[in-house]
Amino acid sequence: MKDYLVRGIVNSKNCRVFACQTTNLLEEARKHHNFWPTASAAMGRMMSATLMMAKMNKNEEKMTVVINGGGPIGTMMCVTKGDGKIKGFVANPEVHYTYNDTGKLAVGVAVGNQGTLQVIRDMGLKEPFTGSVPLQTGEIGDDFSYYFAVSEQTPSVVSVGVLVNDTNEILSSGGFIIQLLPEATEEDIAYIEEAVKNCPPVSKLINEGKTPEEILKLLFSDVEITEHQDLFFECDCSKEKMASALITVGKDELQAMIDEDHGAQLCCQFCNAKYDFSENELKELLNKI
Repeated sequence: MKDYLVRGIVNSKNCRVFACQTTNLLEEARKHHNFWPTASAAMGRMMSATLMMAKMNKNEEKMTVVINGGGPIGTMMCVTKGDGKIKGFVANPEVHYTYNDTGKLAVGVAVGNQGTLQVIRDMGLKEPFTGSVPLQTGEIGDDFSYYFAVSEQTPSVVSVGVLVNDTNEILSSGGFIIQLLPEATEEDIAYIEEAVKNCPPVSKLINEGKTPEEILKLLFSDVEITEHQDLFFECDCSKEKMASALITVGKDELQAMIDEDHGAQLCCQFCNAKYDFSENELKELLNKI
């Protein structure tokens, strides 16, 4: 089943909802970065939440989400333009921890909780909007919920999950977000809390073949789906962009690459694609400066 996202409204409970499946795009990212299981779980949860957050805006805008909790996984980053395409990386993909009591992947241990979740929205204005909150648990879903409540004053339930098999391949990845509208009553809140409490783990539902629409209908029988969007892992790097990056290092550094290495190789942090520049190509860049 392809990866996609749905957006909907539940008028009877005064909330808007989002749900997505990101299994295939996470598997693609895993292959590019050689994620170990806990790194896959952390990146998958973050990608799902980021894609749903991007769909909350009517206009497509570049959105960058950065998490650094001081844990062994290091900095995590996702970038999307609201068009269903996403790219991302973690500083250390070779992390794997499980909780002793449940055996589940210990994302919070890998990420840590001594840091921040930062969201940067570039809407084409002079300065991008930046919001930042302290991490609560490092489990990703809780941290996005806290971000919505504090930075956007929107009470939200964020549920994201990933299942990985014994050979590190991604079995399922996805999530859902429920956001209260201003008209929400105490009864609406109580219903949502009970529905979420009784809902099986979202990664389990996706692994059983449930679609994003079916997951939302488990929570709200009268949900109205208003929008669909296909999702992909896709990096927009190119040799031209890498050349522009090389120019920014300055004359002295470029000259050193020419004199000492007689060329250069740059690697994209988002997809691990490698770009080689010959000595002559470096000289051309030097002349441009």
